[in-house]
Amino acid sequence: MSADHILVERPQAAPGVQVIRFNRPDKKNAITDAMYRTMIEALQAADADDDIRVVAFLGSNGCFSAGNDMADFMAFAMSGGKGRLAAGDFLHALVSVGKPIVSGVDGLAIGIGTTLNLHCDLTVASSRSLFKTPFVDLALVPEAASSLLVPRIMGHQRAFALLAAGEGFSAEQALQAGLIWKVVPEADVEAETLKIAASLAAKPPQALKIARDLLRGDGADVRARIDAEIVHFAAQLQSAEARAAFEAFMRR
Repeated sequence: MSADHILVERPQAAPGVQVIRFNRPDKKNAITDAMYRTMIEALQAADADDDIRVVAFLGSNGCFSAGNDMADFMAFAMSGGKGRLAAGDFLHALVSVGKPIVSGVDGLAIGIGTTLNLHCDLTVASSRSLFKTPFVDLALVPEAASSLLVPRIMGHQRAFALLAAGEGFSAEQALQAGLIWKVVPEADVEAETLKIAASLAAKPPQALKIARDLLRGDGADVRARIDAEIVHFAAQLQSAEARAAFEAFMRR
C-alpha cells in the first residue's frame, strides 16, 4: 500500500521536476515505515537521474502531513527497540540530495511534516497552514536536525516555543520566523510550488548546484545532529513516559 500512499510523479507542466506526494488523506498523511522507504527510493532515484533537476514535496488538500504514524512508534516501543526505524534513513537521504528541494504545504504540518521543510530550499504554504512539533508532549525529542537548524533560523525563543513548548505556528508566523518562503491562497499552493520548481529546473544546473552547496555547507554538522537526535529519540520511544503518552494519544 505504500506505493499508493506515496505518489512519485513527473508533471508535464513542470519539466525536470519530480514530485513526491503524500497520499494518505484518511490518516492525515501520517507517514509509515513503508512510506519512508518509498520516499528514500524516490530521492535516490531523483539524485541519480540527470533529467530530474528539482524535487518537490506536496501533500493533499488541507493536510501536508500529520507526522509519523503512531502505530509504528508503538510497535517499535513494544519490541524493545528491535529493528531500525526508516525515518532516520529517510532524513539522511533527504540531506544527501544534491539538487534543489521545494515543498508546498496546505493545512496541517505536524512533527516531521514541519521539520522536513527545514531541508527544503523553498517552501510555499497556504494561509491556513499550521506548523507544530509536539515532540515533548509525546515524551519524545526533536528530530531531523531541527534542534540545530531551528535556532539558527529563528533564534532560541521561537525555537524553544516550536520544539520544546509545542506551540503551533501559523503560516504568517512561520514566514516571519524564516521557516517558509511564501504564503499563498490554499487553491494556489500546488501551482505556485510547481512554478517555482520548474523555474529552478530551467536554470543552469551546475551553477545552481554550486550556489546551493555554498549556501548549505557540507552538511556534516546536520548529519551528526540527526544521528545524535536519533539516539535520544529511540531511547525515549522505549520510555515509560512515552508509552503512557502514546496510549493516551491512541485513546483519543
